[in-house]
Amino acid sequence: MEIKSSSFIHEAMIPAKYTCDGQNISPPLVWSNSPKETESFALICDDPDSPVGTWVHWVIFDMPASVNSLPESVSRQKDIAGTGKNGINSFGNYGYDGPCPPDGTHRYYFKLYALDTVLNLKAGSTKEDLLATMKGHVLEEAQLMGRYKR
Repeated sequence: MEIKSSSFIHEAMIPAKYTCDGQNISPPLVWSNSPKETESFALICDDPDSPVGTWVHWVIFDMPASVNSLPESVSRQKDIAGTGKNGINSFGNYGYDGPCPPDGTHRYYFKLYALDTVLNLKAGSTKEDLLATMKGHVLEEAQLMGRYKR
């Protein structure tokens, strides 16, 4: 399984448009080669370089197996019709909040999980809720990493 973005390549700089210094909207993502048994997808975007511990920028889950991309600027609504459910990020918000590092260059991992079930978690669940619920259901994982420095 592979995840990509048309706005930046793996290990490259994330354009400011997708950060707190720009429009603070989610970048477009597309994935391919998921397992045939996939029932749903989940995505976590986090920053392991945060001085306060890993900072979660996005949690989205219960994306149908028929979905193989997310457009730029995904809705911050709790439930996104036909797309999935947003969780709560470390900023305390639903949906995506972009990179906003206090210092230095940070890494941002967009981790996509192909799951053998629909989790049926409630919107607003945290990364920890998601990881606990999908334990034993991950068929495959792919990741895209981008960097950002203010």
